[in-house]
Amino acid sequence: MLQQYDCTQIATIGACNGSIPVWAFAHKGEQVAFYLSPIGSALAGGNVAEVNHLTGADKFIMFGSCGSLDGAKTAGKFIVPTDAYRGEGLSYYYAPAADYIAVKNADKIAGIFEELSLPYVKGRVWTTDSMLRETVNLVKKRRSEGCIAVEMELAGVQAVCNFFGFELYDFLAAGDVLADDAYSIANLADANHNLDKLQIALEIAERI
Repeated sequence: MLQQYDCTQIATIGACNGSIPVWAFAHKGEQVAFYLSPIGSALAGGNVAEVNHLTGADKFIMFGSCGSLDGAKTAGKFIVPTDAYRGEGLSYYYAPAADYIAVKNADKIAGIFEELSLPYVKGRVWTTDSMLRETVNLVKKRRSEGCIAVEMELAGVQAVCNFFGFELYDFLAAGDVLADDAYSIANLADANHNLDKLQIALEIAERI
């Protein structure tokens, strides 16, 4: 992104073990800010609150890779989460206890994907901070509840946004596939690094 756009650093998320720069660039008459969010709901959710404090931003577009729990449903499609299973800890400090938290702007994101004629599938996702603990039985349980993907931030970030009155717009791209008989990472590099998601995020930004 720094190579493709004329970016200016506008803020820094400070931390004793490494700071995160917040950048901005002009896009169709508006200033769009961005930063690389850490992996995991606690850090990602905390950064959302801090970036609001630093910049005043109250609309956040979050995108990235996830693991598919149903390769047949997600193959060749972006994922628009409708609800996130709260398998992390952060959300319980910002929202009443429940198994799932609704992703408020899922229908708006789906509508934009329809307008742009982009392939997508809507469904529940599973948020967990416990990487490498997506065991076979847990995958089966989450899948039986309608989860089509697993990721590490959404439930916590949505809870933080609800608490502070921010608007969150989230979509995902499946990189790896957690199947009963195999584990595939064939699409992981593209899901993590392809800038197609940035172009979609800019289209979303224009509409919100």
